[in-house]
Amino acid sequence: MNVYPFIKAEKAEPAGNVALACRLLEVSRAAFYAHLTPSARKVSDAELTDRIRAVHAASRGTYGAPRVRRELAAQGVHVARKRVARLMRIAGLAGRCRRRFVTTTKQDPRAGWST
Repeated sequence: MNVYPFIKAEKAEPAGNVALACRLLEVSRAAFYAHLTPSARKVSDAELTDRIRAVHAASRGTYGAPRVRRELAAQGVHVARKRVARLMRIAGLAGRCRRRFVTTTKQDPRAGWST
């Protein structure tokens, strides 16, 4: 259960005591205030995920992480392939790979063609 909305409501009160609310709900004040403002990394990941979705959609869903990273680099956004792969995995995006050629008939070398 997320207790932060309760602490935020207590903070909105004129005589609200965040320290007391955090102590009663067994949450550190630092965690509460960290929850209020997202980290720069999360903001950056959200923006990058939007760009990744755009590149993936432009490729009609065929590009995987290496090609998406290459396309982003061509646009001037330099990020690591593993970061792109992680964000694609979280977003549920995956590239399509070509189907392999499957041989369904095996020839018998002993069966010769007789004419």
